[in-house]
Amino acid sequence: MKHTLALVAGCTLTALGLGLGMSGLAGAADDVRAPARERPVIVEVTGDAGNGFGITYADGDSRFPPTDSEARAECSEYDAKVARVRCRVGVRTWYRDLGDLQRSLAYAAEHGR
Repeated sequence: MKHTLALVAGCTLTALGLGLGMSGLAGAADDVRAPARERPVIVEVTGDAGNGFGITYADGDSRFPPTDSEARAECSEYDAKVARVRCRVGVRTWYRDLGDLQRSLAYAAEHGR
């Protein structure tokens, strides 16, 4: 029963990701099953959406995603309007969440948590 429930949940998440056409959501389903020690831990977020973010991980790795305008410009390369809109919403959500994470890390550092 336990294996059946996990299989149904995994298939549902994968189908939802494929149905929405968002590979990020399908990737998130894989992330949920990964052991905690294999997931990267973000320790610092610098910058902003307009000038670009810098993301630093606990293992010393860092990434610098494109600015929001560069990412939105890439969305215009999709042929279907639905795909362009989906991409733009994903970009807005990604940069909003990075800003939220940046504020949360600053709050935690300021209040010693």
